[in-house]
Formats: sequence, structure tokens, C-alpha cells
Amino acid sequence: MEKAVLINQTSVMSFRLTGLSTNPKVQMAIFFIFLIFYVLTLVGNILIVITIIYDHRLHTPMYFFLSNLSFIDVCHSTVTVPKMLSDTFSEEKLISFDDCVVQIFFLHLFACTEIFLLTVMAYDRYVAICKPLRYMTIMNWKVCMVLGGAMWTAGTIHSISFTSLTIKLPYCGPNELDSFFCDVPQVIELACTDTRITEILVVSNSGMISMVCFVIIVVSYAVILVSLRQQISDGKRKALSTCAAHLTVVTLFLGHCIFIYSRPAISLPEDKIVSAFFTAITPLLNPIIYTFRNEDMKSALKKLIRRKEGKEK
Repeated sequence: MEKAVLINQTSVMSFRLTGLSTNPKVQMAIFFIFLIFYVLTLVGNILIVITIIYDHRLHTPMYFFLSNLSFIDVCHSTVTVPKMLSDTFSEEKLISFDDCVVQIFFLHLFACTEIFLLTVMAYDRYVAICKPLRYMTIMNWKVCMVLGGAMWTAGTIHSISFTSLTIKLPYCGPNELDSFFCDVPQVIELACTDTRITEILVVSNSGMISMVCFVIIVVSYAVILVSLRQQISDGKRKALSTCAAHLTVVTLFLGHCIFIYSRPAISLPEDKIVSAFFTAITPLLNPIIYTFRNEDMKSALKKLIRRKEGKEK
């Protein structure tokens, strides 16, 4: 009996990804569009990290968290986009079971860590705007390190739990994933057993994390807006603009998580579009919205470019 169960669990050695389209012309268009997005994501986010490390004026809590965000966006995009690009030229679009599990692990590691990071960044903006005189006391470097370690630890625990849920299920066919990457809802849908308990755990874990963090972030920014409602100085206008940009990113990112993980594991036609935006476009929007609109960052970038040009001469 134990051998039979083991065979059932390992009978599916690979999954076949359907991709975003079966039309060759559409596939090539998707390839070039997402290649451009991916290259820009890498260049933009890596440039942000280098600039923050290089310029000591940016060694503040806000930019510490921004550098973490850029690093996560590079990793998050790299988990799925290169595989999707290579599959454009493959008819079978296969991914081994082990690689699928690895993809799920890192996908949820970076996604969940980013959710907690966005929550921490909302708290950081709340302290900076509502309690400016106590900002450096509250958000000292020890606190920043603790928050940074906590969000990565929580992301790791979440990812391990999700990966464990996926591995323990038996897969004995079919093996076609209606997606362009491996994710828990699509994979457990193929398990040849009752997955209702697993689906409940997915919703209660990832769905609840997304909802709770989203509510915390919205409440934080609501408190900020209330505190600024009678203050119309240039500094406050800048703060409002920054908060609006941050809230835009949060809505785009957590909107996907809530849409995918707060319902049963059922594939919908909209899933691919939402997931494509989540994995390829949002990591590119983050540096644009959070960083390149920032005057301090633009000044540091210009300084870095001038120094590089000076060395080349």
C-alpha cells in the first residue's frame, strides 16, 4: 500500500504550461513586450539599489526599505519571466515537478515578503508624516533591522508552508497547468484527491495575509490624510503625492493577491492577465512610482552618472 501511494505521488514528473497564448504571432509579440519589461525592471531596480548604497545621503529608513523593495522586485520577476520567455520558443512548455516546486517556493517567498514590506513602508510613512519630531527615535536602525529580518522570516515561513501543502498532495494526472508559471492554486487543482482542506488553508493563509495587510495599509494612509487635511504647504502636498503613489502600488500588488488567493482553486480566464501584470509589470512600476519621482533619488542618480562619466574621461 505504501508503495502504491508513493507511485501515485511521483507519477507526474513534469507539468505542461499552456502559456499566455497558442497563436504564434501573439506569442512573439508577448515575448518582445515582456522582454522589454524584464530588462527595464532589472536595469531600473538594480540602479536604484546601487544608487542607495553609493549615496550616503540616502542611508535613511525610507531608502533602506526602498532598496529592499527593488531587490525583491528583481528576484520576484526573475522567478517567472525568464521561464515564460524561453517557453515562447518551446512547443511543449514543460516544467519538471521539482522545478515547479522550487518556483512556487521562491514566488511566495518574494511575494509574501513584499506584502509585509509594503506594510512596513506604510508604517514608516505614517511615522515620518504624523510624528516627524520622533521619526528617527521610533524608526532607528535597530528597529529597521528587526523589521527587515521579521518580514523576511515571515515570508520564508509562509513559503515553506505553501510548498509543503503542494508537495504532500498526490499527482497522478492530468498534468496541464492553465498558466505560464507554477502557483499553488493551479497546481493543487490537478491533485488526484480531495483538496478542499488545502484550499481552505490557502485562503486562510495567503488570502488572510493579503486582506489584513491591505486593511492596515489603507488605515495608515487614511490616518495620514486626516492629519494633513488642513495643512496645504508644499511639503504636505509632496507627502500627499507620495502617499497616493504608494497606495497605487499597494492596490495593484495586493489586488492580485486578494483576487487569486481569496477564492477556491478554480482557474478563471482573467487569471492569466492578472498574473502577467503581477509578475512582469508591477515590478517595473515600483521603481517609477516609488523612486524616480523622488527628487532626492533623481539628484543621487545624476550625481552617480556624472561621477561615472568623469572616471571614463
